[in-house]
Amino acid sequence: MEQTIRAEMVASVHSLIAEVGDEVVVGDTLVILESMKMEIPVVVEAPGTVSEISVAPGDVVREGDVIAILI
Repeated sequence: MEQTIRAEMVASVHSLIAEVGDEVVVGDTLVILESMKMEIPVVVEAPGTVSEISVAPGDVVREGDVIAILI
């Protein structure tokens, strides 16, 4: 089943941890966001394979923006 990972707040993309094709499990970090000088990891809530990463370092995301898609 496809799973869409979305931003929960306005933030800058600090770094990408996962890559397309990576197998991930619950608790793995996909991306690290930065907001107000705090680093916020975006973690996986269900296992899957990263099929798409929709952001790049330096991008600004808003609440609800797609960060990644898992299959």
